[in-house]
Amino acid sequence: MLTVPFLSGTSCSSAPKMIQSDLAFKAEATTGEGSIWHPDRNTLFWVDIEGKTLYEYYPDKQDCKTWEFDRMVSTVVPETDSTVVVSLQDEIVRVNLNDGSLSSVAPIPDYEGKVRCNDGKCDPAGRLWIGTMGFGAPRGAGTLYTVVPDGTVETKLEKVTISNGIVWSANKKYMYYNDTPTGKVARYRYDEKTGEILFDGVAVTLPPGSGAPDGMTIDSNDNLWVAQWGGFGVYCYNPYTGELLGKVEVPAPNVASCAFGGKDMDTLYITTARAGLSEQQLEEYPLSGSLFVCKPGASGPEPYKFKQPAK
Repeated sequence: MLTVPFLSGTSCSSAPKMIQSDLAFKAEATTGEGSIWHPDRNTLFWVDIEGKTLYEYYPDKQDCKTWEFDRMVSTVVPETDSTVVVSLQDEIVRVNLNDGSLSSVAPIPDYEGKVRCNDGKCDPAGRLWIGTMGFGAPRGAGTLYTVVPDGTVETKLEKVTISNGIVWSANKKYMYYNDTPTGKVARYRYDEKTGEILFDGVAVTLPPGSGAPDGMTIDSNDNLWVAQWGGFGVYCYNPYTGELLGKVEVPAPNVASCAFGGKDMDTLYITTARAGLSEQQLEEYPLSGSLFVCKPGASGPEPYKFKQPAK
């Protein structure tokens, strides 16, 4: 497996580095999404949206434990060593991992079943940022919200089409965000104390023919790692220059999310989807819907946990 160091804020005149991924866990997820490392449990959580299933992957066993829900589940974030918070189709709920019990955190507007939750993550202050999208992805039907443990829900962006990947810079001054059909990664100025954001331009414009921006993570050097739906991989970009630094190749067309994890946070986990593929494509790429892994030569920060922001 090729290992390549990635540096922040530097120009790279050579061709982007190509990195191979390996199969971590064979699955047939319709849409494998929401990958995130749980530092208290040393496991990786991810979801199958249409499969209404939450997975917990144990690297030492190369196996998963699962929880099933009565609605679509689109994202998951760590809270404590025994709880995670997930977005169901129209609600944010807390999952007790010991007994499987659920408790409601906050409802999310679904406009009479026309809209559902999609991707999300917690910010440095502990707010959950959760985006929505309309069924069939009608233009501008989605919204980006924040949710905090006391149940307060605030609208942050409106007229989003497919709300996806979201991360924060190491200095906590910028937020990067994907509205998938735009083909771009947007940059926002971010205020940790208030949670306010202000559009600050386009950080990355995806190369033509490389798919669309889906889930996203960030490494310790502030480089963005973008799972690209239809792009057969996770692409690494310098968000200050927009330059493509490398690609993790995945044997599945529709790559949906990625997350750093492991003891040293230097392992990249990647989820994929079977959704949108023809029977011929599924025969050609039978591992679509599985979880993949690689050591890309970079490491990431531990994810932020769900908590009440400080006053």
